[in-house]
Amino acid sequence: MELQQRQDYINGPINTIYFGGGTPSLLHIDEVKKIIDKVKSIYSVKDHAEITIEVNPDDITHTYLKGLRQAGVNRLSIGVQAFQDDLLALLNRPHNSVKAIDSIKEAREQGFYNITADLIYGIPGLGKGKWEENVKRLIDLDIPHISTYALTIEEKTALGKWTQTGQFTPEEEETVALQFENLIALLENAAYEHYEISNFAKEGYIARHNSSYWLGAPYLGLGPSAHSFNGSSRQYNISNNHKYIEGINTSKPEVIIEQLSTLDKVNEYFLTRLRTKWGCDLNELRQNFNFETERYVDTAKPFIDQGLMTREKNLLKLTSRGKLIADKITEAFFVV
Repeated sequence: MELQQRQDYINGPINTIYFGGGTPSLLHIDEVKKIIDKVKSIYSVKDHAEITIEVNPDDITHTYLKGLRQAGVNRLSIGVQAFQDDLLALLNRPHNSVKAIDSIKEAREQGFYNITADLIYGIPGLGKGKWEENVKRLIDLDIPHISTYALTIEEKTALGKWTQTGQFTPEEEETVALQFENLIALLENAAYEHYEISNFAKEGYIARHNSSYWLGAPYLGLGPSAHSFNGSSRQYNISNNHKYIEGINTSKPEVIIEQLSTLDKVNEYFLTRLRTKWGCDLNELRQNFNFETERYVDTAKPFIDQGLMTREKNLLKLTSRGKLIADKITEAFFVV
């Protein structure tokens, strides 16, 4: 219903559809197909559009995968996280290492070749050996796209409560940084391109959906807590399920709209583009936002001198070392 109500939010054609957030693999196949069909009835969806669904290894079965294929899904995002049962238990994941491996093999057997798998580093007890084992396992399984994230401790989660009570001690920052450096070396040596801080892809498998975020393309997010962007503003759906449903049923959705100033857009440009292989193009900033860029040349200089950034004509990029402190570097470019 929300899709129908907001059909004018963006203009087609649609290049990607993404089922994410929460656990979308709990959806029945008929529900997945119904949503895809509805999108196609409202928008012009490109031929060979990238249609992704996030799936937990324990939700993957022969029947479910076959149904996804028939519904039009052509890309899987599998939440592996780790290949050690003790670490999976620590992360409160319901699957084990055997199921993680079997789920990837089953996906291949059902014709899914465009697969991305997630790994988490910075887990206490992971160490260099287990971390290399996890990365090499995905390389050996010939996964074409790999996403990796440092473990974050959310306050209201079990790990957050254990940290507060001293039952859980987060990994040292230096160890996390070394694991990230090790990750880059292993994957680049295996012909994966490090095209965004958290993402690596073999040739032809860069995620079109996520790349659209980093390159500033408009998108429509549906459901509780979903975010949308139309080029001039951001919109945030309410997170409360009951209030969200009530708003949709009464055609009075409770949303927060943030109008973006030119300065907001420039700051977001640095926030998203510095994370990527495409970097920040100072000429593009001048042309798109009529914004003076000389200050950014001065901001970049000390980072370039330290080997944390490069400048090729008007293109600013992070080096591998710079990616270790990307947030700190990006913050330096923000103008308040």
